[in-house]
Amino acid sequence: MSRVSQEARNFISLIRESTCTSVLTGAGISVASGIPDFRSPGGLYSKISPDIFELSSFIEDPARYYRVAKERIHTMSDVSPNATHILLTRLQTLGLIETIITQNIDGLQQKSGAEEVVELHGTVSKFECMQCKKRFTRKEVELLLERSDVPRCDCGGLIKPNIVFFGEMLPQDAIRRAENAALKSDLFIAMGSSLMVYPAAQFPVIAKSSGARVAIVNRDETGLDYLADYIFSVELESFSEEVLRLLDEES
Repeated sequence: MSRVSQEARNFISLIRESTCTSVLTGAGISVASGIPDFRSPGGLYSKISPDIFELSSFIEDPARYYRVAKERIHTMSDVSPNATHILLTRLQTLGLIETIITQNIDGLQQKSGAEEVVELHGTVSKFECMQCKKRFTRKEVELLLERSDVPRCDCGGLIKPNIVFFGEMLPQDAIRRAENAALKSDLFIAMGSSLMVYPAAQFPVIAKSSGARVAIVNRDETGLDYLADYIFSVELESFSEEVLRLLDEES
């Protein structure tokens, strides 16, 4: 039996032993869909300046943001979910996990059919007027961008993507839902996250302090490995494909 297959079997057993499992996902789960993560060599920050995501920079020069976003940010929602997204949705459908908390803005987890998803950092597929709060779809914003470098609402307000920029507070409802999920879990799994970015990285800590077991599924070391009860050091795509194969064998 290969190491990946054994790890996949251990993972399934761990989840089946749990009565309430929550999952936190990071950029690593979307890499196999063609979306680079942010901080690794060759990641998004090697291609664009991180200050593109600063609220002050956006307000000062929204045209700059939209020039970059049309090719490198909003297009995240155009790709297809991969095996890890599909696995998590499958586990949720089977009742083996409850809440999926994501740091990602690509919307791929929902695209794979998942229902209970908490988006900590928002989504690239929705937009809102900063003045009157009218909501816009990506298609509507792209039509406005054909006529102007900066999309504006009928009221004259600047239209902003519904992602959390540096300098903004995370959505309080999302924080509340994520905290509640961490508090009630008896197993908390982090997948594809470096667990270096707060407040997202606090949720495994909250779960652990509330008596939950913590499992980390990631290719590289994370900032919370010392906290984990279980560590699965795996390539996410092949690992997820193997878990899906084993689940198919069971059904």
